[in-house]
Amino acid sequence: MRVLLGASALAAPQLAGAQTMKEADLAARLERMESEITQLRTELAAARSQQDETRAAAADATRKSQEASAQMSRLADGTPRLGFRSGNSNVVLSGYVKLLASSARYSGGDDPSNTLGRDLYLPQSIPVFNPASPTSPTHVTDFSAKQTRFWVDATTKLGKHALKAYIEFDFQAAPGTPQALGQGTQRTTNAYDLAMRRAFIQLDRWTFGQDFTNFSNPAIFPESTDYVGGVDGLIFVRQPMVRYSLPLGHGLTFHLAAENPETASATVGAPALVENGEDHAPDITGRLEYAGGFGFLDLAVLGRQLRVDNAKTGAAHIVDSRLGWGISAAGKIFLDDRHGSDIRFQASYGEGIGRYLGLNFGTDAVLQANGELARVRNLALFGAGRYALDDQWRVNLIASYQRISYADDLDPATTSGIAMFNRQAWSVAGNLFYSPVKNVDLGIEYRHGERRLVNDLNGHVDRFDVAAKYNF
Repeated sequence: MRVLLGASALAAPQLAGAQTMKEADLAARLERMESEITQLRTELAAARSQQDETRAAAADATRKSQEASAQMSRLADGTPRLGFRSGNSNVVLSGYVKLLASSARYSGGDDPSNTLGRDLYLPQSIPVFNPASPTSPTHVTDFSAKQTRFWVDATTKLGKHALKAYIEFDFQAAPGTPQALGQGTQRTTNAYDLAMRRAFIQLDRWTFGQDFTNFSNPAIFPESTDYVGGVDGLIFVRQPMVRYSLPLGHGLTFHLAAENPETASATVGAPALVENGEDHAPDITGRLEYAGGFGFLDLAVLGRQLRVDNAKTGAAHIVDSRLGWGISAAGKIFLDDRHGSDIRFQASYGEGIGRYLGLNFGTDAVLQANGELARVRNLALFGAGRYALDDQWRVNLIASYQRISYADDLDPATTSGIAMFNRQAWSVAGNLFYSPVKNVDLGIEYRHGERRLVNDLNGHVDRFDVAAKYNF
């Protein structure tokens, strides 16, 4: 017994040591297993993250591919991203709301209230006076929102053809006075009729409808608080036409148009203009345009028939007609890469082109007592400079001039019947525009304009405008 107990006493430490070694070994194995599991989890998380990134990249690539396809489709259809869809057409509504406050001082009397000359600068409406017996100057102030404008632009893709429809309105172009039209007056509601300015359709290179005459490019019109700005020497006509535009390559495009004819004549002794409505042939205009990064240059020509049926006058010639012609050079040249600053110009000369210049400042021809039409020639010059001070401020300087010469047999030395006809008009203006936020323009402008008749009676106006406009 003692022997067994002694042997057990000797074996116990050895068993305890063996058990401790096994526990340590197991602990080491567990630690290694935990380390390997942690590493596996880390590798699994990395794999999953990489897989997620791959999926995200694939989804992003798919999205970009879809956007690119949609953009290519829009470009192919020729439909802008603005507006809304109506059938297979994209329709855009746009325009602006404008308030104009004007204060004018006339040297030779008053321009009657509710006339076009009170709403905008119109040289033929400047009152004239005799320097030998001057008239007291008058000062008038008017507020108006008539120049508010909006337009509808619709584009449609028809196979390989591009179709466009455009219509534009404002409240300034309505003819007559508010009283004549049954509208409100300045005393009460100041309501004014909506009037069509432009309305045309375009199919590829063809244009059908009413637009600015092809004899000029409206892109040269200056930035102004006024309805036109420097109208004295500008070609300014909107009328129905059929126009074809032919790209010639290298920035050249030729525009050819047949336009609505109308002879605006005056009779010896009566300077008031008359629309005869007896025209047989359309006015033909051609314009060659060269455009590039610098801007554009235009050379335009006009050919027309002037025709008056004077049967009611009892003259020997029942019907008389003569040829009218004109030539014009114009352009816009950018002064910086951002196209914020530029110069604009136009020079025109011709015979029988009175209604095309200065809102019909002069007559196309003069109907004489013998029933014949006497020639009238016009020289018109216009120039404007626009300088952008920064993204919000810009300055515009504008100068405009027109001179009318009549046939020798209508010289006032021998014929007193044209003494009251317009001879000359000119104006200079300067303005400052500020855009506090996008789409909002605030402007102030000063203009001095003069008008002179054949008999040297003259008058001038000093006009100060303040305008606010929101473009949408």
